[in-house]
Amino acid sequence: MAILLMLRSLRFALPLVLAAELASAAPRRIPVILDTDIGDDIDDTWALVLALKAPELDLKLIVTDFGNTEQRAKLVARVLELAGRTDIPIGIGSKENDEPGPQAEWVSGFDLAKYRGRILKDGVQALIDTAMASKEPMTLIAIGPPPSLAQALAREPRLAGKLRFAGMYGSLYRGYGKPTPEPEWNVKARVPAARAVLGAPWREAIVTPLDTCAVVKLTGERYARIRASRDPLLRGLVEAYGVWCRNREWCAKDPAFVAEKSSTLFDTVAVYLALSSDLVRTETLGVRVSEEGQTVPDAAARQLSWAVEWKSLDAYEEWLTTRLLAPTPSR
Repeated sequence: MAILLMLRSLRFALPLVLAAELASAAPRRIPVILDTDIGDDIDDTWALVLALKAPELDLKLIVTDFGNTEQRAKLVARVLELAGRTDIPIGIGSKENDEPGPQAEWVSGFDLAKYRGRILKDGVQALIDTAMASKEPMTLIAIGPPPSLAQALAREPRLAGKLRFAGMYGSLYRGYGKPTPEPEWNVKARVPAARAVLGAPWREAIVTPLDTCAVVKLTGERYARIRASRDPLLRGLVEAYGVWCRNREWCAKDPAFVAEKSSTLFDTVAVYLALSSDLVRTETLGVRVSEEGQTVPDAAARQLSWAVEWKSLDAYEEWLTTRLLAPTPSR
């Protein structure tokens, strides 16, 4: 009888033990806060979709930054609805203006008050609270001019020490399709804020300047696969891309543009760097920000890791395509 009872107990205990072992063997997802100026260039929308698609990342909070942060929150909310991820809170950064932006049509009639997810009106404090309450270091992905992020650093001096940083800022050796550096938008749009962010004492920090992020596009068969996907999230992305193009004069003049290729996907590289730097060559440099918004190597400035060159751009664009086409992980 004792043997029978032991066998019965093992029958029920073994599945639980195996489940525990499988759970412990599964890779831990990286807890992430995303700070974004989604709504201007379309690459932020691509980057948000990529972050939602990446099984390595666990989005805990999305903060809208720079300009009309309420309008940006609508765009985030619609993307999260398409992804089935309304569990991710949205923090509204400090609002600076009422400009609708070139993707406004995509959220025309969207009522943020009726959104099912959590909207945190003080996005600056939400960023601080989320990072400071975490039992493990979080990763901050920053992909826009950062006035709200700079406010968070000023409001809570311990914040940078709690966070790994992956950002899209600056230009070191190459510019926008040029073989020489030039002021990059995320820096020159708010120079004091960019100085605060690039000078903060992060636990770790890696940045993609224009040197690596300004050469990323999806074309040919890779882009065709994105456009042909029936995934609701990718269909929404393609639709938003079309709206954006119609409201950009240079793009609207070329009806074939959206049908044939993506625009430059700058911000997707910061998402990649949050989980890996295998495909880039990095340099550890101190960099100061000039009055014009140029990022200038300076040995006296705080040192960061800069992704200055691709080991294989083709491998990155294949990785990006594969991730985007994968099923969206559940919460």
